[in-house]
Amino acid sequence: MSMQNLYLLVPLAPLVGAIAAGLFGKCLGRAWSHRITIALVAVSFFASLAIFNDVLAGNVFNGAVYTWLTSGGTSFQVGFLIDRLTVTMMLVVTFVSLMVHIYTIGYMQDDDGYQRFFSYISLFTFSMLMLVMANNFMQLFFGWEAVGLVSYLLIGFWFKKDTAIYANLKAFLVNRVGDFGFLLGIGLVLMVFGTLDYAAVFANAASHANDMAPIPGVSWNLMSAICILLFIGAMGKSAQFPLHVWLPDSMEGPTPISALIHAATMVTAGIFMVARMSPLFELSDTALSFVMVIGAITALFMGFLGIIQNDIKRVVAYSTLSQLGYMTVALGASAYSVAIFHLMTHAFFKALLFLAAGSVIIAMHHNQDIRYMGGLKKYMPITWITSLIGSLALIGTPFFSGFYSKDSIIEAVALSHLPGSGFAYFAVVAGVFVTAFYSFRMYFLVFHGKERYDQVPHDGHHSADAGHAAHDAHHADAHDAHAHDDHAVAHDDHGHHGGKPHETPWVVTLPLILLAIPSVLIGYIAIEPMLHGGYFGDAIFISEQHPVMHELKAEFHGAFAMALHSLTTLPLWLAVAGVASAAFFYLKRPDIPAAIQKKFGFIYTLLDNKYYFDRFNDWFFAGGARGASGFLWKFGDVKLIDGLMVNGSAKLVGMFSGLVRHLQSGYIYHYAFSMIIGVFVLLTVRNWF
Repeated sequence: MSMQNLYLLVPLAPLVGAIAAGLFGKCLGRAWSHRITIALVAVSFFASLAIFNDVLAGNVFNGAVYTWLTSGGTSFQVGFLIDRLTVTMMLVVTFVSLMVHIYTIGYMQDDDGYQRFFSYISLFTFSMLMLVMANNFMQLFFGWEAVGLVSYLLIGFWFKKDTAIYANLKAFLVNRVGDFGFLLGIGLVLMVFGTLDYAAVFANAASHANDMAPIPGVSWNLMSAICILLFIGAMGKSAQFPLHVWLPDSMEGPTPISALIHAATMVTAGIFMVARMSPLFELSDTALSFVMVIGAITALFMGFLGIIQNDIKRVVAYSTLSQLGYMTVALGASAYSVAIFHLMTHAFFKALLFLAAGSVIIAMHHNQDIRYMGGLKKYMPITWITSLIGSLALIGTPFFSGFYSKDSIIEAVALSHLPGSGFAYFAVVAGVFVTAFYSFRMYFLVFHGKERYDQVPHDGHHSADAGHAAHDAHHADAHDAHAHDDHAVAHDDHGHHGGKPHETPWVVTLPLILLAIPSVLIGYIAIEPMLHGGYFGDAIFISEQHPVMHELKAEFHGAFAMALHSLTTLPLWLAVAGVASAAFFYLKRPDIPAAIQKKFGFIYTLLDNKYYFDRFNDWFFAGGARGASGFLWKFGDVKLIDGLMVNGSAKLVGMFSGLVRHLQSGYIYHYAFSMIIGVFVLLTVRNWF
């Protein structure tokens, strides 16, 4: 098979699987639906491996495969850019997607929409691959919108559940805000460069570095405007402040899709896009500072929210927000390869943490509240050890994958001199303690301490807070009698609350083990080539004005030496302090958190309300839209259009005809009198003028 055919095979294989399971799922049945989709995603993964080897041998591809539209002198094409940045993303997306596909067999076993779910996640994989393989802005936008659409379908997968419908609508609308900026940015690229092809745009970028916006009275640098508008798109997709509000609510979808959205696909699209656009961003310090500050706010303040969450999936969701902030900070520091490195390591350990959370949820009969767990270590040894590995990687423990990427981000920010780098450095360092605290708070409450299963309220579906009260409402429907993937419960002889938890089946635990291995090793193996060995080559451009990566390379003396050196640095001891604090508060003195919450109730209320962003959005944007539509309906539609234009016209004609009717009496003397009066008026007017 030629390499070009292999390139086509990577995105098309999951697409074929999505079509097969989606359109013919009922004919194929459950088993064949998952066999076909998993086999085709595996084909995509192994094809990506073959392409990876080919690219390492020095073969790069950039070309069109299909011309979609020609308008004037502009061609809109489907094309692939296959370089080291692309193949890295292809491997991450296809591997994590393959693990999630396998895991789904166990997790969704008793769900009525089994084939539909496999169709959606395969379509999601296709969309993300089209995005990362694009060689032009049009195809990038196609993939961008496609992952947004499929995420809408997946977050609202249980479409009879009100909270899921609210969450997917929220995700869709917030992403529309970001996508509006993204589309404006692409429009500006076309206006300035006359093409949407990456290679042509990047080749001419430097010549437009000082162009000013052709708007009278405004001195805007066009390159800064393009980069900031493109990044607004990334703020929506990669859930950066203030467009972060949709991501925690995306937990309303089934756990496998939480792992896929949060780890390998949609939320990393924005990070990848900024790295791909490095030749543009390097020309604007303004845009880089903007990126860095937004990332820093997200990294620190979203981490704070993770501390008070009680829903196991939402803790991991806020962790994702915080880690995306770290990646964004690295982008702002011109450390694009560090951001992609953290994207890769994070994909493995975050997918692991989500799937482990799903394993716990199955064992706990769909109680997701970590306050009603405890002591699971002895019942679920595989889930326990893999969760520990994922948590250690997340907090940046030396020799684990997350350590190498996270520490590299902190060092890169320390070396940056851009405006905002001081605040960003404080945020990422303080975030280390926060991350360690909330991660191990969850870990200790779930796997250690005393067992608290008997304290679960009688409805069996205690949700973490009032906001999640409807979280498992779909169990009441006939549609969702088994919908929450509860095959472990369905075959449990102990009844809903009577039995002890037990380890989940191999289709759930095997992906955990396969994700735990790279969560430990991938950072140690990859840091030297990816960050300091020129792995990305020409795929990422860094200006000489931003020497952060050169300075980072000068300080690097090997992965082992980096881990040893960290033993004397502040971030490691902050992580240790975070773990120790979590152990003290939740294992030794579990009474203290409640006392702190009571004493500092205003802070807890602020965090519990997520800084009131949702309330503000509901009041200002949603309420404003409803108020405006009500005004337009009452005044514009009812009074102006119906009242004045339609009914008013009819009334005017009626009034006029009423007057005319008095003149048309049918009596000759009336007409004679009218004629005499008319002649008199005409003669009078003639004499006057």
